[in-house]
Amino acid sequence: MQTIAAYLSAFASGIGLSVFIGIVWWAWSEKRYSANEESANIPFLLLEEYQKDI
Repeated sequence: MQTIAAYLSAFASGIGLSVFIGIVWWAWSEKRYSANEESANIPFLLLEEYQKDI
């Protein structure tokens, strides 16, 4: 039984690592570039109520 548990643990770790790498690959893909750029600039957008009157 201990041998099966070790194999199941290794299998689950491999699946988890594969899912993690897949998510990172998807997040940094070229199709996501515009969404990432937009999200990166959100903190720098000021609401009108916080902008100074010029």
